[in-house]
Amino acid sequence: MKIFIAGHKGMVGSAIFKKLINKTDIEIHTVEKKTLDLLDQSRVFQYFCYHNFDLVIDCAAKVGGIHSNNTYRADFIYQNLQIQNNLIHASYLSKVKKFLFLGSSCIYPKFAEQPIKEEYLLASPLEYTNESYAIAKIAGIKMCESYYKQYGCNFISVMPTNLYGQNDNFHPQNSHVLPGLLHRFHLAKINNEPFVEIWGTGKAKREFMHVDDMADACLHIINNLEAKDLYSQNISQINIGSGFETTIHELAEKISLAVGYEGLIKFDLSKPDGTMRKLLDCSRLKKLGYTAKIKLEDGLKDTYNWYLNNQDKLKL
Repeated sequence: MKIFIAGHKGMVGSAIFKKLINKTDIEIHTVEKKTLDLLDQSRVFQYFCYHNFDLVIDCAAKVGGIHSNNTYRADFIYQNLQIQNNLIHASYLSKVKKFLFLGSSCIYPKFAEQPIKEEYLLASPLEYTNESYAIAKIAGIKMCESYYKQYGCNFISVMPTNLYGQNDNFHPQNSHVLPGLLHRFHLAKINNEPFVEIWGTGKAKREFMHVDDMADACLHIINNLEAKDLYSQNISQINIGSGFETTIHELAEKISLAVGYEGLIKFDLSKPDGTMRKLLDCSRLKKLGYTAKIKLEDGLKDTYNWYLNNQDKLKL
């Protein structure tokens, strides 16, 4: 089997690559941006038609935190639309047998009922700050569904919860909450700072999943879910999450312990909490036979060890 992983250097792509690299019955293909720019439609089409892949896993995307999403709105919608359009249509043209598209839980409405079911897609308005990214991802989901309904393509989409782990983005402004806090606690430790201050009350709840669990879930879905079985449920995507939620306060305490920081944790009550709860309903994934295995405490230790041992690779 010939497999192409788009975005193989990112957090999810690298985790999937790591899971597959030692398998003898597959041939993995990856490509550097300098060799193939996924924004270049004609080059992508040529590359796919030449290689005739059996499976394409699309982990490629322009990603970032709230600040970058809200500031570079045009870049986020254009680049993500262009990349996924090229990959999906090239997969159709070259008769790829299966295509897995990775979305994001930000596709769901800002005030979606909790836990969030797949059916809630497009039920009400999105969070404005990452609207451009979310709209691009929703278009990718609907494109996969449409290519199944018109052409019979075995193209499916998965929606992960908040992910963390090796190859994450630890940038102080452009990262997500967990890697951003881990980086801040590490700096507080080495600089002997007396406290770390966090926005809000710390009562907001979030769900986190280690990227190795995400990779396992993706491979499980590839092997156990077909497009016809997904779309026959009148949904467009399947959620992937750990099923466990933690408050930001609890997360900060767990990160402090993993890092070995002995100072205080303070909360700036003048700052907003953001959405108070965000948890994906993963009952369909569980019914399909997959449950996340890595506990948050163990995942944080693993992530911090990688962070310490890969200072030259950090996205800061």
